[in-house]
Amino acid sequence: MAAKKPGKAELLAEFFDDGVYTSLFTDGAVSAAYGCANGQSVYVVYQNGEAVGVQDIEKNIRVLAQAAETGCPVVTFYNSTGAKLEGGLDLLNANSRLMAQIARISGVVPQVAVVTGTCAGSSAIHAAAADVCIMSEDAELFLNAPFTSEDNLKAAGSASFAAKAGVAAVVEADDLKAAAAAAKVVGLLPSNNLSGPAVFDFDAPAKALNLASYKAADAAAALADADSLVELYAGYGKNVYTALATIGGTAVGIVATAKESLNHHCTAKAARFVRLCDAYSIPVVTVVNTEGFVRSEGDDQAGGIRQAARMAGVYAEATTVKIAILAGEAVGPIYTVFAASADWRIAVQGCTVAPLVPETAASVLYKDEIYASDNIQEATKAKADAYKAEVCSAKAAVDNGAADAVVAAADVRNVTAQALDMLATKRAVRLAKKHGNITL
Repeated sequence: MAAKKPGKAELLAEFFDDGVYTSLFTDGAVSAAYGCANGQSVYVVYQNGEAVGVQDIEKNIRVLAQAAETGCPVVTFYNSTGAKLEGGLDLLNANSRLMAQIARISGVVPQVAVVTGTCAGSSAIHAAAADVCIMSEDAELFLNAPFTSEDNLKAAGSASFAAKAGVAAVVEADDLKAAAAAAKVVGLLPSNNLSGPAVFDFDAPAKALNLASYKAADAAAALADADSLVELYAGYGKNVYTALATIGGTAVGIVATAKESLNHHCTAKAARFVRLCDAYSIPVVTVVNTEGFVRSEGDDQAGGIRQAARMAGVYAEATTVKIAILAGEAVGPIYTVFAASADWRIAVQGCTVAPLVPETAASVLYKDEIYASDNIQEATKAKADAYKAEVCSAKAAVDNGAADAVVAAADVRNVTAQALDMLATKRAVRLAKKHGNITL
């Protein structure tokens, strides 16, 4: 028999600091509350598992409007059997107003969706439209009732399925852990788009950046304050690591590439995350070390080039503080996308910053010398190594304006914290326009 799921009182006690909150409205299919979570004032909308009617939707709309006016985040707990059919076409109108309100305050105050039960149809769209969507393992999220082969029936609509699709940013083992995760995320996000990044007490990480055994998650851990990392979208685009964290007590977003090639899922994931950070002026720290974009006709057909252009556009358009750490290979389009528009670029000793892979560049620049040698492979390697040392080194990157500082791997965290402090008062204004039109 399945374990009994926690009710409203248990979930909100887990979410709010010390379990203290003020109830709003009378209880029903939808109710609401106000209190502090992780030190942050926040509104909660709660679905109790029953069918939702027009009046319930109106409660939700009212909370969203009030949250925008008072500059507080909104966390919505999704769990409903669907809409009350007797509501008729009024339900369509109410859901339209709700979607419009969600869109209207998007980027004004953070919206976090916590899916603890069934979240289907229009509710699934609402949850997916939130800044961060969190699910418990036994929750369901789908547009239409899963209709697939028997082998895949259990996966369709599940939290793991939503994570692989890039909808669920965080998946937790149960409802209480999902509520706790929401509280941590809310604490790392600012109250609204006019507030500065959150600031916390902090402890230094246990280990420094190690390029000899580079991994994206380890690189992020070497930068972030101890126990501050909250990874988002772990199940999607796995060769890019994205997380909210603090560095020197200041909330930041960290993007770190894996050494392996990046596909269109990775670029879509990074673009989504950077756009979230930019909406709320959360500084973005990007660690760049990858062999490049995946060489695949299939990935190109699936939107690889379009998504790379989207990611480059998101980075370039973002006015929040952007720091790029060139920790390994940052060659050609990779540098263009991840580092070119950064406010401060830190080149780590031993990195490679170049317009072209050194081996390829050497084979073109020194073609005659290479072919005149007795051993073409050895001659190519020797020329490539020399080219890499003279033209592609961290010092060369600074000398040529492709980077702003050269540091040892052990000093990267301290230099990054200093750069965050230096750029904390950055102000940038976009050109007046309705919106950009970079491919989505």
